Amino acid sequence: MGGVPGVRPPDLSELTRAQDRMTFLYLERCVIHRDANAITATDDRGTVHIPAASLGALLLGPGTNVSHAAMTLLAESGSTAVWVGEHAVRYYAHGRSLARSSRLLLAQAELVTNQSSRLRVAREMYAMRFPGEDTSALTMQQLRGREGARVRRCYRDQAALHGIAWDKRRYDPDDFSSGDPVNQALSAATTALYGLVHAVVVALGCSPGLGFVHTGHVRSFVFDIADLYKAEHAIPCAFETAAAGYADIGAETRRAMRERFRDGRLLERCSHDIHRLLGPETAHGVDDDVEPQVVRLWDGGTKTVAGGTSWDGEVDW
Repeated sequence: MGGVPGVRPPDLSELTRAQDRMTFLYLERCVIHRDANAITATDDRGTVHIPAASLGALLLGPGTNVSHAAMTLLAESGSTAVWVGEHAVRYYAHGRSLARSSRLLLAQAELVTNQSSRLRVAREMYAMRFPGEDTSALTMQQLRGREGARVRRCYRDQAALHGIAWDKRRYDPDDFSSGDPVNQALSAATTALYGLVHAVVVALGCSPGLGFVHTGHVRSFVFDIADLYKAEHAIPCAFETAAAGYADIGAETRRAMRERFRDGRLLERCSHDIHRLLGPETAHGVDDDVEPQVVRLWDGGTKTVAGGTSWDGEVDW
């Protein structure tokens, strides 16, 4: 009898770690296919080759046609495909993750379903934004108030730095072009940040919907993690890009954010921060110490037994 048809997926040890990859690549109005171990993007200007194993997330915008072979390569490489709207300002769906075990997902679910541990993680998230401040005794209401003041101050400081008139954040999620240049840039920068964080979250095997501060949305945990970096990356980038007066502010903002992600090694930092928040037992990387193909069965309490085994001898029928 023959073996399993198709190309053998690479071993986990052969893949580039999530934090060492390119952040994201946005494509639109092109045909996406596979050439050996590269993703190809073809339009009327020619063909570009993209090494799949070093790509964190491929953002597929309007007008993209992607082949089965290309999606197979992305899956084998642990790269996340994300279907998005024009300018990457809407999220629709994503592909499989790099993770081969549910270790981080279980840790996340355990922490978020216990009120005490959820509050502890939420406080730690705020503490990461207020270095040197003690947040251990603050209520969620107090933490939200401090965060709101911090973000408003960041907007004012950036507006003054770049000579931009600023009132408040205004945008229509259904009409990107209706905002003024700085609000358009803020929308594009924030969406790029959400895209990167979403790619890391799913690559690590976590649930995008199990948030600690945000709740009720399919991307609550994405918003939680992105808020750690918004005032450091998205807001300054948006004001700087808006002040430059580009015609296509959405595209220029995405490019500027991509440079910030690379220079700030944000993939690596985001991966580290998620491991830190979910507990010291997860802090050694993405499933480095877990056999990727092992499936176990819950045996009650904290015990598990091996899967792929007939256990009928245990039961007296």
